[in-house]
Amino acid sequence: MKQLILGAQYIHTGSNSLDVLKEIPATRVFIATGGSSMFRNGTIEKIQENLAATKSEIFIYSGIASNPDVETVLDGLAKMREFTPDLVVAVGGGSALDATKIMTLLYEYPEITFDTIQDIELPTKRRGVTLVAIPSTSGTGSEVTKSAVVTFKEQDLKIGLKTNYFIPDIAILDPLITMSMPSKFVAETGMDAMTHAVECYLNKNADEFTTALAVGAIEGIFEYLPVSYRDNTVESREKVHSYQCLAGIAFANSGLGMVHGIAHALGGKYNMGHGLLNAIVLPYALQFDVEHDQRMLTRLNDLARKVGKVDFISSIVELKKLLNIPVSLQEAGITAEQFERDFEQLVDNSLKGPTVGNPVPISREEMAVLLRQIFAGILVKD
Repeated sequence: MKQLILGAQYIHTGSNSLDVLKEIPATRVFIATGGSSMFRNGTIEKIQENLAATKSEIFIYSGIASNPDVETVLDGLAKMREFTPDLVVAVGGGSALDATKIMTLLYEYPEITFDTIQDIELPTKRRGVTLVAIPSTSGTGSEVTKSAVVTFKEQDLKIGLKTNYFIPDIAILDPLITMSMPSKFVAETGMDAMTHAVECYLNKNADEFTTALAVGAIEGIFEYLPVSYRDNTVESREKVHSYQCLAGIAFANSGLGMVHGIAHALGGKYNMGHGLLNAIVLPYALQFDVEHDQRMLTRLNDLARKVGKVDFISSIVELKKLLNIPVSLQEAGITAEQFERDFEQLVDNSLKGPTVGNPVPISREEMAVLLRQIFAGILVKD
């Protein structure tokens, strides 16, 4: 038996869907966000205006950086404990959403600490706080998933925590928030969503439900991500925003794979964008899978036909080129000196996390070869 969770209470979509905040009962609202972008584009002001209808007291916690670490979460947690909210609103990119999800868990369950959080069975239900997630980028799907990623600096590794507790009660997909997103982030976050959908499609836990969601997301991202990147229209931004959410729902019910395992290792070490790393790694990991398992080749050939492509891996390479995404780690700025210095740790860390669930097992020796190919940009194809 398998349980499917398609988000929590509601997913609100469309322009000005932020207005639904007027209808959420609250007395004390804790808004958590990243740097200055949500202030500059007027999103925080609009959220405050909508919440004014509830006559609630508001506290804004900002400054959550990309790839948030344990210290960032603890800092926000301290502010949350001082304020004692009954409504938490996470707004921003995946980093802001993930960090806020973990803050809220630790706020409601103070007996849990970062010393124990990886080793215990985490609670699945909130004790009274309502959690609202408002993504400003179109890629992570964090607004509908049971995952939250945090960097453990002492391990130089990003670790994904999982529990149904992390699924927000309400997700708000307002495309107007994404209109100020620079094209670079449109490309990288869009490829993050593509990676989610592709890894879900290939996952050994995939079923009819998750496959349909994944294929729909892949097809939509192929069509609308280049338009969103190039033209920045409300329609294309809204489409990608919706398709990335579909990808989030899909992988939340199946799982991910080696692309994310490698990206977490690299991101934990070099503090690079998660979507960028997924985009770089994706074709190399797919090529490994098809070279070592004929079933993966069959699955990708089927997927290519479903989305109107001839060769799926080549189509990903072409899409990356269209989006001006580096083909290798070296092109992305990691030097040979850095790579060789960190190589053994990168190999070890790349074998952890989602890599454990990759549909095609990979040995340490094979991972070492694969990482060198990703670094140098060597995509070996038959």
